[in-house]
Amino acid sequence: MEDLKKSLKMPLFGNTFSPKKTPPRKSASLSSLHTLDRSTREIELGLEYGPPVMNIGGQSWKFEDGQWITESGGNASGRELQRLKKRNVQLEEENNLLKLKIEILMDMLTETTVEYHLMEKEVEDIKTQHRRKK
Repeated sequence: MEDLKKSLKMPLFGNTFSPKKTPPRKSASLSSLHTLDRSTREIELGLEYGPPVMNIGGQSWKFEDGQWITESGGNASGRELQRLKKRNVQLEEENNLLKLKIEILMDMLTETTVEYHLMEKEVEDIKTQHRRKK
């Protein structure tokens, strides 16, 4: 019986463990997620990516609308300053457009006034010719 126990404990091909070598991984990803744009990935995967945030020298910076904005405690004025600068640019563009419209309207008024004076002169000329014929 002891011989039977020893024969059951002895491995058939030796005592060393040697697993098969795994094949190397392919370098290209099989996933097509990298080709999707951010909004599609969020919809498909349900992931919500926040804007990038970093801390530098005790100040927190957040990337929004293509610009880095400070978020540190008392620096809300920095965000307000950027908002005001953006609003200022919008108002300047609107102002330039209104100036252009005024200039066009003034040109139109000038042209209409000249036409009116020419027509008035023609009417006077016709009246004087009519008086001479009588």
